[in-house]
Amino acid sequence: MRKRDEIAQFFSSTQELDPIRAFFLVGIGGAGMSALARLLARQGYEVQGSDSTVSAETHRLIAEGIEVHIGHTAANVTDNSALVVTDAIDLDTSPEVRAARQRGLPIFRRSQALGWALRDKRIIAVTGTHGKTTTTGMLGAGLIASDIDPLVIVGANVPEWNGPIREGNGEWAVVEACEAYDAFHDLQPTIVVLTNLELDHVDFHGSYENLRESVVRFTNRIPADGFLVYCGEDRGACEVAELSGARAISYGLSIDWGRQMANKLGLNFSDLHVDPTILGVGKMSLPGRHNALNACGALMAGGLIGADLFRMMEGVREFTGAERRLQTIYDGPLAIGSDREAARLAGDWLTVIDDYAHHPSEIAASLAAVRERYFGPGSTSNRLIVVYQPHLYSRTAPLIAEFAETLSAADLVVITDIYPAREAPIPGVSSARIAERVTKNVRYVPSRHLLAQSVAGLLKPGDVVVGMGAGNISEFAPKLIDELESHPVTRNDYQNRRITVLYGGDSAEREVSLLSGRAIAAALKRLGHRTRLVDMTERLYVSGDLSDFVGPNRPDLVFLAVHGTHAEDGAIQGLLELLHVPYTGSGIQASAIAMDKELTKRILTAQGIRMPRGVLVQESQAEIEFAGPWVVKPNAQGSTVGLSFVTERNELAHAIHTALSYDTSALVEEWIVGMEISTPVLGGVALMPVEIAPNSGIYDFESKYTPGATQEIVPARLPDDVISDARRIALEAHRLLGCVGATRTDAIVRDGEIFVLEVNTLPGMTGTSLLPNSARAAGIDFDQLCQRHVVEALERYAKTS
Repeated sequence: MRKRDEIAQFFSSTQELDPIRAFFLVGIGGAGMSALARLLARQGYEVQGSDSTVSAETHRLIAEGIEVHIGHTAANVTDNSALVVTDAIDLDTSPEVRAARQRGLPIFRRSQALGWALRDKRIIAVTGTHGKTTTTGMLGAGLIASDIDPLVIVGANVPEWNGPIREGNGEWAVVEACEAYDAFHDLQPTIVVLTNLELDHVDFHGSYENLRESVVRFTNRIPADGFLVYCGEDRGACEVAELSGARAISYGLSIDWGRQMANKLGLNFSDLHVDPTILGVGKMSLPGRHNALNACGALMAGGLIGADLFRMMEGVREFTGAERRLQTIYDGPLAIGSDREAARLAGDWLTVIDDYAHHPSEIAASLAAVRERYFGPGSTSNRLIVVYQPHLYSRTAPLIAEFAETLSAADLVVITDIYPAREAPIPGVSSARIAERVTKNVRYVPSRHLLAQSVAGLLKPGDVVVGMGAGNISEFAPKLIDELESHPVTRNDYQNRRITVLYGGDSAEREVSLLSGRAIAAALKRLGHRTRLVDMTERLYVSGDLSDFVGPNRPDLVFLAVHGTHAEDGAIQGLLELLHVPYTGSGIQASAIAMDKELTKRILTAQGIRMPRGVLVQESQAEIEFAGPWVVKPNAQGSTVGLSFVTERNELAHAIHTALSYDTSALVEEWIVGMEISTPVLGGVALMPVEIAPNSGIYDFESKYTPGATQEIVPARLPDDVISDARRIALEAHRLLGCVGATRTDAIVRDGEIFVLEVNTLPGMTGTSLLPNSARAAGIDFDQLCQRHVVEALERYAKTS
């Protein structure tokens, strides 16, 4: 973006271009700059340039013999070159600009160099708020069909010309002339085509009146033998025509306009046939009334320079458009790769379009054109989905209501955050304000990086999806196709999924987790899933590479086989939430609550669930008021890590010290002597309680994880009413803490009374784990248990996405 004082003070005068033989273009990969590079190279000048990233355009330039540097550095600039910059280059931070100033090299705007390079051509300049690119392309295509052989320079790549420029040897040049930052004032036009005029580029012009005045000044550059060709159906264009001193000819879609045009060109109206029935529905490659208007403007300008209108009309009709102007990116089965004919017959179809519209009027025209083409009589299209990225805070601020109104013409609107370019955020200006005013179903996805994933989850057969805006929303359409290829949305089974098993971690239960992870991964592979094991701690600290957790390469599901801190406490769940990857087990909040034993005690006891009396302490010398014996354990660790059983008060301090070596606080509870049981909950159903009978009489870490050290009896040897009560309590605890998936509630039964000890949100899955043993007693083998975790998690995610 360019400021007025920069234009007035910073750049060299255009006359200084005359002796220059070499140019360095900063931002050479853009459509406007790459066209200029080709034009200068064709004229025999030495041309090179730089761009921040590799692109298809930079590859094309290199293939054509133009030197391109990737990355912006001062070393790129040579002493014998003039520097040319796009209006997107920040003059204060560009290393090339800094180097050129230090060396005293002349610096020019792209518009200056373009106007100078066209000094020997007669120029038809196409300007206006909307439709410049398409009208320029149509006019060029029509003149080519008429054998006028024009040079055509468009503000976007035109696929049929393999770039933004079509080289021609004729006397005429057709040039897209942008009104932003007064760039078009560097052109000397013979004919100006004005498509329309509305408030835009307020960051530079400030008001509609200032913008209109700038356009009037541009049209006043037209010589006496030239013309202003303006759209008579647009109020802004008509205002310019009234204020301009140039000879003005209007165009439009009415029959009256067709007769008027024929008369002015000295033709019979019956021979001309320029009316909606010719340029409208079904007659042109590009749909929409706005494109029929664009075609009328192109035909009028062509007629004024003597083009054969019949041949020109064919060229205009056949013009397929520029990139990002209602450009079809994909039109095929929703299940990409499936049989096209079968999918078409079944209506299992998807169309993905990329469009540059970024102003309310452009959005309205584009959506109307899509409706015309894809939702007419006999159409099998389902919904029109627009995925919109506003462009510039300054453009968005005054038009929030208008954006919302025009976007509401779609059936589903997905809005992402504003593309700022070089602008700083404006307080109170947000895409969310547009979203809250849209009257149709709307989704607000603040990060554009999540658009493909989010939209893919919303798709239905027959949808037409339009990615729309002037910023980097252009990335959306191809990313959506990549997303659909790697994560098909039409499959309703849960087989052959891409599953990452997270195991290991950095807690005291790391070794247990390694066993769980390996057992789960082996089961998932037997089930046919594409499975890999990842130790997230190792990944974060060794390579730090999370690329296989984002984008199309991410897993369908993460199976959590981690235990203890940074695993069952919500930490790993938080990371996966940030990565937007579904996972097994409870979410952040439920995991954090359940891991905090003292908080769990407060929540459950408040609802009438019996738990041992206890107190939270932070010092080993803390006074414990209630009588022993006691159980001492870290407040937020695995169930048997740092656990001590204490019978004498003088042993308490040592036990608390041991617990505090694992955590910042310790929970001291009364030691309830009785039968220890654990009751799993799986898929909203409480399984049979497991009776835990350690050979040593104490269920500590060694007894829990050493094979053969503990008998696990399913169902527990308890009366039926106690078993029923244990299952009810486990299910209630699961619900009260907000848990999902599988949990395990540990408890002590004394004289028929049940005392809950804790709730585990990621039960172990080793050969000695309680959940698999209880599941096995219910007829669910280990492989089936793993598959149930997978199905439950994916079904839950599908409902919430």
